[in-house]
Amino acid sequence: MDALTLKNNNLDSRLHLIDFDKVTPDILTNAILAALDDAYAYLDDIQSQGDKISSSPQHIVSTMDDLSLAVYRPFGVLSHLNSVVSSDDIRRAYLDILPKISAFKVRIGQSAALIDIYEMLLKELQDSDDLARIRATKLSLQNFWLSGIHLPDAKKTQFADIVNHLSLLSAEFSDNILDSTAAFALPLTKEQLDGIPPSGLALLKSAGDAYRQKHPNTALPTDYVATLDVPMYLAVMQYATDRHLRETLYHAYNTRASDQATFDGEKDGVPTKFDNSDIMARILTLRTQQAKLLGFKDYTEVSLATKMADSCDEVEAFLLNLANKARPFALKDLDEVREFGKTLGIYDVQPWDVPFISEKLQNAKYSLDSEAIRPYFPVPVVLDGMFKIIHELFGVQFVAKDAPVWHQDAQFYEVHDKDDLIGGVYIDLYARRGKSGGAWLDDFQNRHQRLDGTQILPVGFVVGNFSPAVDGKPSLLTHDEVLTLFHEFGHALHHLLTQVNIADVSGISGVEWDAVELPSQFMENFAWDKAGIAKISRHVETGKPLPDDKLEAMLAAKNFQSALQTLRQIEFALFDLRIHADAITTFDEILATLEQVRDEVAVIRPPRDGRFANSFSHIFAGDYAAGYYSYKWAELLSADAFGIFEEAKNDFGSVINPTIGNRFKRAILQKGGSRTAKENFYDFAGRQATIDALLRHNGFEDL
Repeated sequence: MDALTLKNNNLDSRLHLIDFDKVTPDILTNAILAALDDAYAYLDDIQSQGDKISSSPQHIVSTMDDLSLAVYRPFGVLSHLNSVVSSDDIRRAYLDILPKISAFKVRIGQSAALIDIYEMLLKELQDSDDLARIRATKLSLQNFWLSGIHLPDAKKTQFADIVNHLSLLSAEFSDNILDSTAAFALPLTKEQLDGIPPSGLALLKSAGDAYRQKHPNTALPTDYVATLDVPMYLAVMQYATDRHLRETLYHAYNTRASDQATFDGEKDGVPTKFDNSDIMARILTLRTQQAKLLGFKDYTEVSLATKMADSCDEVEAFLLNLANKARPFALKDLDEVREFGKTLGIYDVQPWDVPFISEKLQNAKYSLDSEAIRPYFPVPVVLDGMFKIIHELFGVQFVAKDAPVWHQDAQFYEVHDKDDLIGGVYIDLYARRGKSGGAWLDDFQNRHQRLDGTQILPVGFVVGNFSPAVDGKPSLLTHDEVLTLFHEFGHALHHLLTQVNIADVSGISGVEWDAVELPSQFMENFAWDKAGIAKISRHVETGKPLPDDKLEAMLAAKNFQSALQTLRQIEFALFDLRIHADAITTFDEILATLEQVRDEVAVIRPPRDGRFANSFSHIFAGDYAAGYYSYKWAELLSADAFGIFEEAKNDFGSVINPTIGNRFKRAILQKGGSRTAKENFYDFAGRQATIDALLRHNGFEDL
């Protein structure tokens, strides 16, 4: 049986699912290599025919699309497995094939024969009303330019070498974070457990059980071990009364993959600290070289060429303006933390104290204990309620189905719009060893129509790192984790609800990166809405809804320390922008830039030996290089879009408004990248976006 195509009569063939029970790194590698051979053979054939080519431009482009998708499908699976169930075999296969994928992308992007075909196609389409295909063709032509099509042969080779080197460095960067995180384990004493709630203790005990299995002859002071997996890390930082323990974990977490880490791991039997410092400098140097080769001043210009924002100056002005709006509120937030810290005996508040004090302050100020809220958000209830909200807004349903998965935690759902199957999504929500941190949507398979007319439906992976189920109870989420789930499902809806049949502009593909967060941040609002919370909350033991007093406390605390969080995001975004705008070639320059940014916008200063940047995967191993500002840029769009739902609330009685939801679905979710983001937003709102709703939603209107 072909493991890359699931043979199951109970699941629609248009979903084109993977047989994860049978897939192996070798199978995926062989499939990639065979697909590469086919694609290269076709490219060679196009080039050899020259002016004598008989096929139509559309036929050639469609054939090349099919051949490319045959390469990226198994590679996407291999990349996904490397992120969620990494092992030596999977990692080795991924790293071995990565240079070949990079070379293929460059070969496509630098094919003179192929760009001629696309230019002919665009000329044929100029009087057509097929706007999606016109946009896809224009984006492809832009990609040729950004791949160095215009360069002389020697520089084309140099460009290809840079792209290959960058892909390997980014993979190494990710691996170092994963290995460094896994290298830390701190057995805890009884005294260090003070203040940590039962849910946190259960997580620490599960880490202790794993530690004992790995070190059966090691005597431990208790059954509990702290790791740097996010749910356990947060349990300590928010609740542990032992200040030294919090400092220890803070230092460990914020020095991962750096020369400041005090915990060593092993890689290939050689002691190492998995230091990313040199890798970061090399990545920035290569990106600058890449930009110069393409004729740009710096890498920010490369990044912004495919975004809504027009210039680095425009982005900086936006970020600094928002920082100026947020700063007075952030200083007020910090003063509150410092004053409340004195009541806890903490007179010199340090960064590792802020989560602990803030948790206590929130409880005192709003009678809101995050841990008391958690039992009202069991994962099955949250998922069911979220699906109901999505159904009311957009008319789509999620139906659980049996399908082979890569880990027992993962589930598969079909997605239906009325009577029509429109896609599928895998959900893998819980933290575990061998899984990359964070949460994301992987748009594994785009909606498209093959050359032979076969319809392929979109399939995605929604991945999280939430607290796993313990003690026979389902996973219980904090409200922050609920927001993360809604965020990732906003991305999923953007991917799944598309009605575009051209892969390059279907769903998220082709959407400007500073607009891609619009649907995700938009969906978070419904986890703050009173009617929405009623749908996603029910006590894990009693089944009772969230009491009114806790609900009101949650809503009252919605903007608790939002200014501090905003400044932190702006700090990250400015740092990202500036290290790519300047010709940085050393790690010392990276650190100096970060300190300069903090001088301008930060109100909480981490220790100078902190190395947050060494694990900043978004920009060094992800797609956000010179684009991390996109979160704030898109938040303006999402806040303004949700404001339209709020404006209609008085007439409708709820923000869960199917009439406006259908408008959002039609104008933004179904169109994807087939139009510009500005066109999509204008179609939905009837005007351009403004910053007013963003300031209001963050509580930055009046001090």
